[in-house]
Amino acid sequence: MIQRLSAFCRLVVFGSLVLLGACSSSPPAPTVGHAPAPQAGGYSRSHDGPPEHFKDVSSIPDAVPTPHLGRYKATPYEVLGKRYTPLQNGFDYRAEGPASWYGSKFHGYHTANGEEYDLYGMTAAHKTLPLPTYVQVTNLENNRKVIVRVNDRGPFYSDRIIDLSYAAAAKLGFADKGTARVRVEGIDPVAWQQKNNPGYLVKAMPEPQSASTVQAGGEGYFLQLGAFSSAQAAEQLRTRLQSLVNAHAFVTPVVANGQTLHRVRLGPVSSRDEAQRISETLRTANLGPATLVTSN
Repeated sequence: MIQRLSAFCRLVVFGSLVLLGACSSSPPAPTVGHAPAPQAGGYSRSHDGPPEHFKDVSSIPDAVPTPHLGRYKATPYEVLGKRYTPLQNGFDYRAEGPASWYGSKFHGYHTANGEEYDLYGMTAAHKTLPLPTYVQVTNLENNRKVIVRVNDRGPFYSDRIIDLSYAAAAKLGFADKGTARVRVEGIDPVAWQQKNNPGYLVKAMPEPQSASTVQAGGEGYFLQLGAFSSAQAAEQLRTRLQSLVNAHAFVTPVVANGQTLHRVRLGPVSSRDEAQRISETLRTANLGPATLVTSN
């Protein structure tokens, strides 16, 4: 039986600093427990691999490049005695080299971005791209392409340049053999949306406000996902949102500088905690972060 070549590890640096890191493609037959797991009790599996039950991943959509409204995670960090300084912008990134993947052993554990790893999600780990970054990955052996959202750190062993989710590797056609030579290209989400979604217009929106400044005031909390010059594009996003969450999704036209924009919002929701839960659900669905606003 062919041993899976992707092995993902997380390092916890004890003391005043705690670092969660992910590394893949360790040497064959790694020593179990050589790096502590990020959650109490360790990993439930000792070896990595594909999911136990087959699932056709061909219908899983690629990640959708979405402008990031919050701060990127791009602070220097150290793993296995080596210091890494992430890029501050990954839009122009381009590299070729071997790729690996990680799967069932790490499913449900936290990534370096604080999200839960989903082996069926279109995500990836990279050593120096800011988190999150969207990249197009091309398998140079068969010319298959996918778009993934980088939300994790790694791989730290050998010369591999990116560690993909199981689903991404399967769509690229190398999940059965573990590695492939790929091209990785950074994506500017705004330029991508303007090219692939006619009518898309990014409107400057405020940073999420603190709990002390956002008061329910009897109206609840609202989340804004975007603003479009195209009513059709706004309605498409509203329909997708409504299929993902229980909160009411709606479109509100507003006029700014003589131009009509169609704001897409969710709400009202009863509490800030509920708003954060919904925001995390949307981020996991590759819709990017939502912005908390004070009124509808």
